[in-house]
Amino acid sequence: MTSLAKSWLCNACLHRAARGNSWLIKSSSIIARRRLYATTNGNDRPFRMAVVGSGPAGFYTAYRVMSRVKKAKVDMFEALPVPFGLVRFGVAPDHPEVKNCQDKFEEVASSPDFTFIGNVAIGNQGDHFNGCTIPLASLMRHYDAVVFAYGASKDKKLGIPNESELQGIYSAREFVGWYNGLPEYADLAPDLTQGEEAVIIGQGNVALDVARMMLENVDVLRKSDITESAIETLSKSRIKRVHIVGRRGPAQAAFTIKEARELMKLHGVWFHPVDMTLLPDEISKLPRARRRLMELLVKGSTSRPEHSTKSWSLDFCLSPTEFNGTPNGRVQSTTFERTSLSSPFDPTSSVQSLGEKLQIPSSVVFRSIGYKSVALPGFTEAGILFDDRRGVIRNDGFGRVLQSAQDGGGENSESVTLPGVYCAGWVKRGPTGVIASTMEDAFSTGDAIAADWSTEIPFLSSERSHGWEGLRTEVDKDRCRVIQWEDWKKIDKAERERGLLAGKEREKFTSTSEMLVASR
Repeated sequence: MTSLAKSWLCNACLHRAARGNSWLIKSSSIIARRRLYATTNGNDRPFRMAVVGSGPAGFYTAYRVMSRVKKAKVDMFEALPVPFGLVRFGVAPDHPEVKNCQDKFEEVASSPDFTFIGNVAIGNQGDHFNGCTIPLASLMRHYDAVVFAYGASKDKKLGIPNESELQGIYSAREFVGWYNGLPEYADLAPDLTQGEEAVIIGQGNVALDVARMMLENVDVLRKSDITESAIETLSKSRIKRVHIVGRRGPAQAAFTIKEARELMKLHGVWFHPVDMTLLPDEISKLPRARRRLMELLVKGSTSRPEHSTKSWSLDFCLSPTEFNGTPNGRVQSTTFERTSLSSPFDPTSSVQSLGEKLQIPSSVVFRSIGYKSVALPGFTEAGILFDDRRGVIRNDGFGRVLQSAQDGGGENSESVTLPGVYCAGWVKRGPTGVIASTMEDAFSTGDAIAADWSTEIPFLSSERSHGWEGLRTEVDKDRCRVIQWEDWKKIDKAERERGLLAGKEREKFTSTSEMLVASR
């Protein structure tokens, strides 16, 4: 039993989690422990739960509840015809090992107590042909519990001049979605032919993924599940120099050693040395994880400048203030202001502006400063409190959603839990962490649900819930098509067959209409 938690992680996530192993040890012991609470309530009837979102948070929560609540019936709603969320559309295509968790999700979906309901959006009007939409109020009428696990669909903005006006400025979320085949960005068509320099603002792992896609040999990427349209664009790219820019220093950087090491090892790609004044004199005395990262930055790339055709740098202590454009409206440079750190080697150091400015030229800019969740239509009417500033559903920390206990629902108003309503993943805690931490978070929500059901506290339905069987009568089958798991398997088979012809694992469909055709 103690190996169960580990079996739900790919090796990369497992190794990363083990480096800060307190949660992994805790999760393993929780799973190994016998149930400490009852798994049925006094009614001894099926527990019907809806999960909104089919990414890791949704599947891990579903698994946890199905394993802990007797007679649990889980219906999972996904706005797209295909499942897996960020695993399919966010994980870098050259990281196939991270996607191994899909095999575990397949196990969940194979249960007769699980129903996948794809091509069905909750609250939001589907923006694709033949997409279904179900009002949130309708969903909540048919279930004992609803879990929101729909992730973060928007990105944060810098809020500086010309950010929205100039061509050539993209969000990292758009770019990642584009090369991973997300239908929403299939037509992004980033132009990488206007110059040789690119700027990425932000220094998290996503920023390093974006840099690697532009610097990696295209022939290496061809073997992955990156889309053919992305391969065509990247093969024509003129980008040779990538700046990854951050407000703070290396001691505060958000990227991890794995992503940095991959860039350092790219053949024919040189790393510009970092400013040594930003590194502590006695690196050997740092905690192990931070020490190894600092040592990597000092060591640099395996390729030397004289043998390299491309290069990249980590440009620290620079805060963007303005984008500058050409007369025809395309970005040509970014103005930055130099910053200083109150305590350069403290990971939590504050930042001060020095007032000194400089420009970094580039024909393309990527904004990679974080994702953001948004509230679904119907939240206000349902009494669900959403923190717009943080981009999360307000909850008790264990996934129980909060509602206002008095009129107004302001930030400082008293709040209580909303019976039968839960959240998990990024919409619960914010867009941070890896799949391993998402699993831990989802398990905590699943445990809260199981504990609540066992104590017979109020849930959403005061009568017998019928789940999807009752809700499906409200779907207009003449205007939209519902995709179930057997339909997804047809899409999966067709993508794998397309990939086989191209010498890769799969070639994804990049439009929902193609997906729907393949599902028939």
